[in-house]
Amino acid sequence: MRLSLVFGVIGHLILLFAPAFLPPLGLAFFQGHYDVAGHFAIALAVTAGLGWALSRLFPRSPLLWRAEAMAIVAGTWLVVGILCAVPYVFAGLRPVDAVFESISGLTTTGATILTDFSQYDDAFFLWRAMTQWFGGLGVIALFVVILPRLGIAGRQLFFAEASISTSEGISPQIRDAARKLWLLYTGLTAALAILLMIVGFDLYDGIVHALTTMSAGGFSPNDRSIEGFGNARAEWIFVVFMVLSGTSFPLQWRFFSGRLGAFFRDGEFVVYLLFMAAASVALGMLLTGGFPTLESLRQGSFQVTSLTSSTGYASVDYEAEWNFAAKAILVLVMLVGGCAGSACGGPKVIRYILTLKFLRREMTQVLHPTAVIPLRYRGRKVSNPIIRAVVTLVILYFAGYVGVGLLLVIVEPNLDLTTGMSASLACFGNIGPAFGPAGPMGSYAGFSVAGKLLLTFSMWLGRLEIVTIFALLHPHVWRYTRLGMGRSGSLSPTERAEG
Repeated sequence: MRLSLVFGVIGHLILLFAPAFLPPLGLAFFQGHYDVAGHFAIALAVTAGLGWALSRLFPRSPLLWRAEAMAIVAGTWLVVGILCAVPYVFAGLRPVDAVFESISGLTTTGATILTDFSQYDDAFFLWRAMTQWFGGLGVIALFVVILPRLGIAGRQLFFAEASISTSEGISPQIRDAARKLWLLYTGLTAALAILLMIVGFDLYDGIVHALTTMSAGGFSPNDRSIEGFGNARAEWIFVVFMVLSGTSFPLQWRFFSGRLGAFFRDGEFVVYLLFMAAASVALGMLLTGGFPTLESLRQGSFQVTSLTSSTGYASVDYEAEWNFAAKAILVLVMLVGGCAGSACGGPKVIRYILTLKFLRREMTQVLHPTAVIPLRYRGRKVSNPIIRAVVTLVILYFAGYVGVGLLLVIVEPNLDLTTGMSASLACFGNIGPAFGPAGPMGSYAGFSVAGKLLLTFSMWLGRLEIVTIFALLHPHVWRYTRLGMGRSGSLSPTERAEG
């Protein structure tokens, strides 16, 4: 792995990200908050300066190896996350809290350390929302659209970051596919903002919530989340768009391109939709103690779609108001996640489907050891390497949930096991709200520095889907890692095989 190439590409990406600070800068200036505008101007200058320096100091190559692509994705998420924290530091947050809030935004987790929302202005909350929007599908699409302009093939980076499954059928022309996804992502965001304004949201709230819904992020400028608006019609609109935020964007592109049956021919989407419907009805029944009412269905479906899609909005304080049975259903939906190729976090539905098919095949082969049973999905044979990768990732996710939760309880001696494990699930799965003090109307402010750092790391690790980071720690990667490009700027055949 050539570190100079990694640093150079990260520098170019940082430089191209720098203009993102302009909208909150302009809003602060327009509202007469010139000191806040100055803070965003400094953040822009720091980001642009660092990006320019890295891009000038380090060369780039027209070819990326897999390890380099993974390092660029992981490094960009981390560096951009730190740079996005600069306005938060100026707003008065401690550096650890600022980085927590920033990484939470960029990974679309939605966990917050804020307690008194009245201390911050509109530009602050717009920036929070924008970090989530860029952290959703926007970053994936941005990478593969702009990398060809840098003379670097974007295909490696796309597959290093995106969750591609056999159900998605993304175009081989990755650059063209990325532009389509960018157009769809932006169009759905604008449509949601307009609909929210129609049902009573003002322009600012409509835009901010559209940004944080389509990214499956969940940051709201209201300290009571969506409950604070008391708008039932808006909640049903949110339900629809949260379902879309957790649905494969390539699948949505096929639907909006005229293939109206695309949704219901996709097994992953059908399972995803049926699971949310069943969980919503079950919650509605638990909330009424019998036949669900329209009100209980609205509350149940809102929380189910919010947590399944990893958005993390709340229309009710379920931590304080709901019983243990209802909370158990919420834990179940938090474990599932949305569809591959969407903006949401978590293991994704397609991986559970393939894992269950794999387990069924293994149980069958216990009874029939000599049988040859191919594993199929949508009529196509799924190769053993794909199955192995899927099962490995599901196991790593559950190991991560448990491991981070236990470590959190150890470093937080006053933390109970329920809060610790739910906080791990909420951050590792990029969901946001947990239970206890970190519940839907609470925050992570009471956690120690060690706890916040652990959860920040888990958000980053979960967004990169674990394997990316573990692969970069493999001895084979570091065996041929060097700073420079070498005389020819290329790798030897042995290095190519290893890298």
